[in-house]
Amino acid sequence: MEARIAEHREKISLESKRESPDQTLIYHWQKEIKAFEKGIQQALKRLGKN
Repeated sequence: MEARIAEHREKISLESKRESPDQTLIYHWQKEIKAFEKGIQQALKRLGKN
């Protein structure tokens, strides 16, 4: 999941640099990042590491 987060952050960075960034795409990727982070936290909790 951390690799996917990095990929999405890169996509956001590239899109933000465009002359006319697509805010809908950026918002979508931000939501996915939050979901991935939540999944990581839940997995850590289940493993007793958080």
